Amino acid sequence: MAIKRVVVTGASSGIGEATARRFATNGWRVVAVARREERLAALAADTGVDTFVADVTKQDDVEALAAYLRELGPIHALVNNAGGALGVASVEDSDADDWIRMFDVNVVGTKRVTSALLPLLREAIVEGDTASILMITSIAASVPYEGGSGYNAAKFAQHALTAVLRLELAGEPIRVIEVAPGMVKTEEFALVRFGGDAAKADTVYDNVPDPLVADDIAEAIVHALELPPFVNLDLVTIKPVAQAAPFKMIRGELKVR
Repeated sequence: MAIKRVVVTGASSGIGEATARRFATNGWRVVAVARREERLAALAADTGVDTFVADVTKQDDVEALAAYLRELGPIHALVNNAGGALGVASVEDSDADDWIRMFDVNVVGTKRVTSALLPLLREAIVEGDTASILMITSIAASVPYEGGSGYNAAKFAQHALTAVLRLELAGEPIRVIEVAPGMVKTEEFALVRFGGDAAKADTVYDNVPDPLVADDIAEAIVHALELPPFVNLDLVTIKPVAQAAPFKMIRGELKVR
């Protein structure tokens, strides 16, 4: 089988970094994209992946990424992972600027990268194969919860974007896949959400039996893209056993009743 190339955004930490590493381990050519050059350099040194420094909220950066990829060679898959949450305030009390930032990275950033790279994905398709676009959303994209006002809204919008894109591309050999994680313990997600307050961030995972880690999601992402080209996983929701919903998390030992 010919070696394929995948582009992973938000690849400097968390799920994005784990996904880039797993693709590289599985023999894919990987282009890891993120804002933080030093973290990308460390990833490249460890894995040999190609890297590109870009902020998906900046159109010029995204256009530069597309130009770089056109020179690099064919791309067969895109993983839109860049995103994040800011704050836990209510609709009434939350900061509108936080909403704008969340929509810009989770929704508009996804649109920017998808629009820029779709022509390259089409060009790489050979007879009998497909290109793939995979979105990392969240269980927050389908189940609202208190404390998730702006993030819920952004992820609901990203989920809708994904569904519309799948309709628009129907008839072309292009898969549109959505992976929606629940609680995943990473080094930065909760820390960013709580404005750098490590104590608050730690309480999110306190006493939760076996929360997911980034590599659990990365495994599902790679699996989805390595399935036969006629198989599309429209929506994969992944939660730890201890999490029944965004607002129902079991803390302490899981026991048979």
